[in-house]
Amino acid sequence: MTNKLDDLWDVDDPAASEARFLAAVEAAALAGDAAGADEALTQLARALGLQGRIDEGHAVLDAVEGGHPRAGRVRVRSLLERGRLRRSGGDRVASVEPFAAAWELASTFGEDGLAVDAAHMLAIVEAHPGSDAWHAGALALAESSPDSKARKWRASLWNNVGWSRFERGDHTGAMEAFETALAARRERGEAKETRIAEWCVGRALRALGRVEEALAIQQRLVAAWHAAGAEDEYVEEELGECLLALGGEAAARPHLARAAERLAADAWLAEHEPERIARLQRLAAGR
Repeated sequence: MTNKLDDLWDVDDPAASEARFLAAVEAAALAGDAAGADEALTQLARALGLQGRIDEGHAVLDAVEGGHPRAGRVRVRSLLERGRLRRSGGDRVASVEPFAAAWELASTFGEDGLAVDAAHMLAIVEAHPGSDAWHAGALALAESSPDSKARKWRASLWNNVGWSRFERGDHTGAMEAFETALAARRERGEAKETRIAEWCVGRALRALGRVEEALAIQQRLVAAWHAAGAEDEYVEEELGECLLALGGEAAARPHLARAAERLAADAWLAEHEPERIARLQRLAAGR
């Protein structure tokens, strides 16, 4: 069930994922596969959480656990999603316990892919002994495991390491991590994820003052997104920032305007980063 469930995910469209997981629950139940239905329910809970429906997600997990918690993969999945729901609900401290339990249980059962997932979440919530230690543990397992589900985490982990370094001002270290993540994405042939990884490299280059190199990357990415029939607001924002840094205020404005419009439509960003959006709007208007 695990591989099939993972294939149902589209984190950019949690509502569509919800519908697919509901169908998976029904199919497993009809086949008499109670464990498969429970495992699909854990992913349904995550899809609900990504839509902000935290209480509904917890209720689904309560039904899975239902007074007779299962051992093995279903239990690990349930613990992981309980932790994610708590974190999404704003209680980072309370999320540590289920993530730590998921790490221990997944390690016991040899579920390397889920163990890496748990370790990466413990790094995100900065559980003891700290994000660097959890990132190192997760990477060690992802690099050494024969399990393809564990190895596929390498790119995401290096991306997270990059942002951790970036946020504490280690831009050179961040670029090295982003370049490693980019190589892993290319190795897996993931087109969209590769574009995102290239964006991260470009962002680090701008932070290092290598703005012309950063600009060239963002210009290539604009073309790549258009070729894929899409547009990316973060690329537009970064392209505008590069042009501004090089003195091209007029050339930057249309890119900043597109970025501001699309970022303002993101409910989370509108709530948590209004200053960022307001700044883009001012720059786009030439103020």
